Amino acid sequence: MSRKVVSLTVDHLAELEESGDRCASCLFWQLDPVRRDRVPEERAAAEKEAWVSEVLRDWGSCGRVVLVEGRPVGWAIYAPEAYVPGAAGFPTAPVSPDAVLLTTVHVDAAYAGGGLGRMLIQGMARDLVERGGIGAVEAFATDRPDRPDRPDRLRVPGLPGCGCVVPAGFLGSVGFKTQRAHPLTPRMRMNLRAALSWRDEVEAAIGKLVGAVRPGPRPARPPTPTRVGGTSRAS
Repeated sequence: MSRKVVSLTVDHLAELEESGDRCASCLFWQLDPVRRDRVPEERAAAEKEAWVSEVLRDWGSCGRVVLVEGRPVGWAIYAPEAYVPGAAGFPTAPVSPDAVLLTTVHVDAAYAGGGLGRMLIQGMARDLVERGGIGAVEAFATDRPDRPDRPDRLRVPGLPGCGCVVPAGFLGSVGFKTQRAHPLTPRMRMNLRAALSWRDEVEAAIGKLVGAVRPGPRPARPPTPTRVGGTSRAS
């Protein structure tokens, strides 16, 4: 089964919308509550596409998509906080000045537990490290993930339990640490310098491993005696 992580494009949003993925039209992060309530449901997907297009044009890549056999089954979206009005409603806002905000990490339930979420975070970190000038990634997390059978699981003033907030347990498992504690929505942070160091250490370890198993230089063959005029001479 082929799996790869690619940059998010507007075309991916269209594919996710066709598959019925509600994230493709969710505006929880992209608009403030007042503007969000004014968007008709049939216009939500177009508003999401317009937001992605704007960020791509003004800032650059704002997400990663994981493809399985060529089909998008998960994604992560991130951007500077200035592009994310929905973040202002969190009690642990604002995001640190040197950080980009990770808003959403979503993987199709049929592929949960297969490491795709970790692949998305690694792809995001690689993108931001290569850009330079970005110190960290932060995310507003929840210790009480939204569940359809428990709509009361996330109760923060002004924040519906819409499933748009990343579980703190997942973030902790991929390298984030609590930056500002809160009983419901802590703000968590992953230092990109540490992520870069981790990548370098892994690459160095792989290099040592390859060197350990690579055959060493062959010893030189001793010269072969030849006979010249009835006497032996090394050639």
